[in-house]
Amino acid sequence: MRKVAVLYERLPDKKVKCGICSHRCTISDGNLGVCRTRENRDGTLYTLIYNTVSSEAVDPIEKKPLYHFLPGTRSYSLGSIGCNFKCQHCQNWNISQVPLEAAHTREITPEEAIRRAVDSGSRSISWTYNEPAIWHEYTYDSAVLAKKAGLKTIYVTNGYITSEALHRMAPFLDAFRVDIKSFSEDFYRKTCGARLGPVLESTKLAKELGMHIETITLLIPTKNDSADEITQIVRWVHDNLGVDTPMHFTRFHPMFKMDDLYPTPSSTLEMAYDIAKKEGMRFVYLGNAPGHKYENTYCPKCNALLIDRRGFSVSAVRVKDGKCLECGERIPIIT
Repeated sequence: MRKVAVLYERLPDKKVKCGICSHRCTISDGNLGVCRTRENRDGTLYTLIYNTVSSEAVDPIEKKPLYHFLPGTRSYSLGSIGCNFKCQHCQNWNISQVPLEAAHTREITPEEAIRRAVDSGSRSISWTYNEPAIWHEYTYDSAVLAKKAGLKTIYVTNGYITSEALHRMAPFLDAFRVDIKSFSEDFYRKTCGARLGPVLESTKLAKELGMHIETITLLIPTKNDSADEITQIVRWVHDNLGVDTPMHFTRFHPMFKMDDLYPTPSSTLEMAYDIAKKEGMRFVYLGNAPGHKYENTYCPKCNALLIDRRGFSVSAVRVKDGKCLECGERIPIIT
């Protein structure tokens, strides 16, 4: 469904400048932005994906992954088409990197989405699978309705949203699960077609605006998995988001245009864990490593097992009133 966009500027010669993501595309009449979902028609910018859903599921919230936000609950999850990144390793390339006309989609209005979320028994709604920022008009309208229905709201995002768009979403957005894909501008430019700086800026802003933040870094062999780069990421999170920020380091599997590499060794994941703990981060997790002990949440004071995880399954939550049941240490988990 086509709908007039928000947050754009009209320029001379029927050009427009989009203000949704940090590409800030200047789009000539008849052309699309980088995301291929926003089109200039006669000097007016339109979103082409309002109501357009490619993916719908009721997921464990641990799949996002969010480990300190409503653990053990389900999240009604929606994705659309397109992305403002061109990640060579994208696991959802069949919806993020294909033209709109080539995708299998259906229409779900914001009202219907919230009804389905409530009926599913979910405690939250997540916009995920592709980049939610480029779906701004739809996610905003849905989030307003979600809050009225008592649902928590989640962006699973690459963090390339502008400050204007994030401020507009902020009153209605509870959690910001953000990828920090690398700490190298070169990696972002060559592998993702983007820049690191705006990701860091939006993540800091989301924190300042009161959203729950969890970071994830997919460790790709030979690309972003050096001890030095991991240390840089950890120190930035430590200094800008705080020691209680959950950090996820996850295993890469060969995918899309990076199918010539190999899966991340466990030793690399464990190195990242050790670096983060040494730098003072209190809650560090390893992902895509089913059965690993570092999927679990432990009390940073007494080391008691607080949340026992097996993949996306949670068997126990030993946190009450925000405290460890064993020693009383404060545990920043939203339950």
